[in-house]
Amino acid sequence: MERKTQRHGLINLVALALAGAASYAVASYGNTRAGMIGTVFLGLGALVALVSWFRMRLEEREYLEKFEFEELAKSAASTTLFNASDAEVFPAQRSREQFERFFVPAFTVLLLLLQAVGAFLLWRWLGKVITTPLTEQQRTLELVPLAVFAGLFLLLFLLGKYSTGVARLEKLRLLRPGASYLLLNAIICVSVVAGIAVSWVGYPAADLYVARALVCLLVLIGVETLVNLILEMYRPRVKGKVSQPVYESRLVSLLGQPEGLFITARQTLNYQFGFDVSDTWAYRLFEQWLWKLFIIQLLVLLLSTCVVFIEAGQEGMLEHNGKPVGVLKAGPHFKWPWPIDRVYRYATEQIQTINVGFVPKEIPGASNVVLWTIAHSDEENFLVANRDVLNVENGTNNTTGNRPPPVSLLTVSIPVQFQITNLEAWVYHNEDPISLLSDIATREVSRYFVSVDLQEIMSQGRWQAAQTLRRRIQDLADHHDLGASIVFVGLQDIHPPVKVAPDYEKVTSAIQAKQAAILAAMADAIRATNLANAAAFKTISEAQSDGKRRKVDAVAQAALFTNQIPAYLASPSVYAERAYLQTFARSVTNARIYVMLATNTQDVIILDLEDKIRQDILDSATLPPPKK
Repeated sequence: MERKTQRHGLINLVALALAGAASYAVASYGNTRAGMIGTVFLGLGALVALVSWFRMRLEEREYLEKFEFEELAKSAASTTLFNASDAEVFPAQRSREQFERFFVPAFTVLLLLLQAVGAFLLWRWLGKVITTPLTEQQRTLELVPLAVFAGLFLLLFLLGKYSTGVARLEKLRLLRPGASYLLLNAIICVSVVAGIAVSWVGYPAADLYVARALVCLLVLIGVETLVNLILEMYRPRVKGKVSQPVYESRLVSLLGQPEGLFITARQTLNYQFGFDVSDTWAYRLFEQWLWKLFIIQLLVLLLSTCVVFIEAGQEGMLEHNGKPVGVLKAGPHFKWPWPIDRVYRYATEQIQTINVGFVPKEIPGASNVVLWTIAHSDEENFLVANRDVLNVENGTNNTTGNRPPPVSLLTVSIPVQFQITNLEAWVYHNEDPISLLSDIATREVSRYFVSVDLQEIMSQGRWQAAQTLRRRIQDLADHHDLGASIVFVGLQDIHPPVKVAPDYEKVTSAIQAKQAAILAAMADAIRATNLANAAAFKTISEAQSDGKRRKVDAVAQAALFTNQIPAYLASPSVYAERAYLQTFARSVTNARIYVMLATNTQDVIILDLEDKIRQDILDSATLPPPKK
């Protein structure tokens, strides 16, 4: 290795270190986040260039040691000098091998840790940054880093191009890592300049976006370093074969030298087809027109941003250089290309909903049946007032003993539906209108619930509460000039907190049982009264009917007696015989009669004066047996 190779490596190291110091100074002065991230890449490149330069020194010492050994070996008098082991004869080679065996992997691990920890801390730092419009003083300060980073780009690009050319032509593998970082940092300087320029013309978030993109690039490089470490553990070691430095990033080389991608593709195609495909006219035409086609595609893509279509039911807010210029209705519209003009679409005809008191969420075990004892979403509790309960005994307020508290907890799901009516007020008069409207609705719901009674709001007061809340939320929305109309406020799924729902149900069931007992007693009283009235009515009716029957019987008897006198006077003997027979027939109607036909016997008749057996028993004894 010639001494000029070390000089190239040292120049790369010094250039990266000085550029890193300069970028840190101007980035701190101009308060540019992308510039601070670029300083990190310059620092990592300086570390890689330092290790590569030190390895160049070791390999040069080894080369000089072997050269001296070959010169001394030509002298026959010195042959006995080389009977010792290689470790004693070639100390520079042993130092280089130990350095590559132990220090290089350790440095690669350190580099991976720096990339990972740096990406994590930088991303957290960028997450806390709040972009605000630039003041005139800040716009003036940003001109300094703009000029410095532009100069750093020119310096790093020229030096990196020269170093990569030397490394490619002379096949200096240790010069490639530092040269690749030079070109990568040149591209990063261009990105920083672009971010500062866009931020300077009226887009303050551009610098932050560039910084986040650079952090993502740092993450990708860190992932590649981790993969290189894993592959290095399983790489077969072939004696005499020089390997690529494990800390060298192929991604950095590709970003710094994109033409290397074409070289790799050309070599791959030549290998696959078995002939020099790169010499064909089609490949040369493709290679010649690729960048032109890419630029044309970018222009077409940029021109496509000049036409915007607003869907039905939407309105678009048009901004020119970050300032609102008008509202676009549904249909096609023409505008300046991005990022000069931007259009933000909003569904102004759609009814949108914000949820107060709950967050919709699928909870395991919840069913379609809404029960008080099962939570169906992430619910919040509101304070609700309680009226003092009067003492039942003396009719005064119960101020002693176990008295219920003046407030209770209530869980309510309140969807608030609104519609955007003034798009400009909705977008520009408040920073976050959705959050502001949600806060307004939550505050008004809390204020309203502490002024109403628990039982009233859970029963007949829902409709009145919903209308009152809608009116209050609308008044505050108009006060803050939100540009929104509150269409509907619903009170649904009102119940006590899940933890106290079983106890609340016990109280409710006791009240219902008490009411059921009172209603049962009232029903029993009504039934007893009606039965008594019916019995009295029946007794009176029977007495009246019996009195009428007796009167009719007496009149009938009198009439019968009056009619019997003429019959008796007409034939007294016939009348008496007829009356006797009628009486006898009535008396023996239900009597058992025995007819004795024999006349030549003397019968002894015994009269049994015991109670007579009932007729139904005698009839059942004479019945034939049932058929089987």
